[in-house]
Amino acid sequence: MSTIPANEPTFRESVDLMFNRAVALMDLPPGLEEKIRVCNATYTVRFGVRLRGQIKTFTGYRSVHSEHMEPVKGGIRYAPSVHQDEVEALAALMTYKCALVEAPFGGSKGGLRIDPREYDEYELEQITRRFAYELAKRDLIHPAQNVPAPDMGTGEREMSWIADQYARMNTTDINARACVTGKPINNGGIAGRVEATGRGVQYALREFFRHPEDVKAARMTGTLDGKRVVVQGLGNVGYHAAKFLGSEDGCKIIGIIERDGALYNENGLDVDAVRNWIVSHGGVSGYPDARHTADGPEVLEADCDILIPAALEGVINLTNANRIKAPLIIEAANGPITAGADDILRAKGTVVIPDMYANAGGVTVSYFEWVKNLSHIRFGRMQRRQEEARHQLVIDELQRLDDMMGDKWSMTPDFKDRYLRGADELELVRSGLDDTMRIAYQSMREVWHGREDVSDLRTAAYIVAITKVAASYRAKGL
Repeated sequence: MSTIPANEPTFRESVDLMFNRAVALMDLPPGLEEKIRVCNATYTVRFGVRLRGQIKTFTGYRSVHSEHMEPVKGGIRYAPSVHQDEVEALAALMTYKCALVEAPFGGSKGGLRIDPREYDEYELEQITRRFAYELAKRDLIHPAQNVPAPDMGTGEREMSWIADQYARMNTTDINARACVTGKPINNGGIAGRVEATGRGVQYALREFFRHPEDVKAARMTGTLDGKRVVVQGLGNVGYHAAKFLGSEDGCKIIGIIERDGALYNENGLDVDAVRNWIVSHGGVSGYPDARHTADGPEVLEADCDILIPAALEGVINLTNANRIKAPLIIEAANGPITAGADDILRAKGTVVIPDMYANAGGVTVSYFEWVKNLSHIRFGRMQRRQEEARHQLVIDELQRLDDMMGDKWSMTPDFKDRYLRGADELELVRSGLDDTMRIAYQSMREVWHGREDVSDLRTAAYIVAITKVAASYRAKGL
């Protein structure tokens, strides 16, 4: 459950406040501003499933925030705390997120009020299929209208059940697999989707550190190498972000915060070892190579360079914002900083890379998966060997030169293998994601540095996104 204090706006109100702050700096007609802000529709479903000898009723939601582009896109989360306001706030964020990274979707979100840990696999399948049936028969799951994805509490397995349920209901739809993304590879998924959101966080940080002016704004110098990182939440997103930053960029993961406390080791933690410990022990308690703190949120306030909140919304709020020491925060989760905390952090000079951009890796690769499903061919299948053949021509010429020059010159030992290899689907997906994250960041920083009335990346992100949504509505004649 979120721990937002009672005197603070809800997550939904936080999103509206941040939206209002951005539109105040824009010249939009009042009617269009309202059209962009409000949620188009929310469908609430209450369905029964026979489990353990009795009928149990579940409550689920699917919210459509904006149909300026279709299909609309957004995850389905399974959590006991799911409620309509949260789902609508997340749907709004999806609209802005898709606009910012130029994924051609409107924003949507779904949720089922359930603790998935209380049910076994067969029961979860029955519940998921029934939920999918209720949504699909109202076109709230449909390749051309509404395309869900995994979120908190769901993953490849649930998406596969949803895809199969839709296909059973639409036996002649050749594009049935495109009704949902985040599926397993062997059921129409795409390489790199599981790691996508965490990988996007890594690419976002890499792009940030390419701009010395921005690094200086966060009171830092240099590159990612050696930076001390604290990660809150070692789920899919937090794990991949921490793992890639640690193993590929030289970051030192000094703190990991989980449900049952936090681990801290200023020499750095082994992310894979911690992840394996959590999987086998249900939490971080008892992990040997670190200091364990029962009060996990305390470690959010640790002295570090980069803080990555990657779990729930509202973890940085009015009660702790003043004590956050990290000069740079990247929001890997949705809404981890409340509107009140955002004001405090801005006043302190903390740089926040906002959720709308930072965790857009998931929807970006979901877009690639959707395109793959509609084109019915995997990326790289047509061109990979042709690429290799062209590279072979260059290698043959270099080899001839190598032979002629004798001891004077020779190819670097692994150059041949590295250059010859054509890009497979995973490499193409990563390339597309990297390109997307770079371009989106540049569009934000242009507003951040180019306008005197914009002092932070979040406001810049909202301005970029709302401008694009407004342009879509205008083009439609609305």
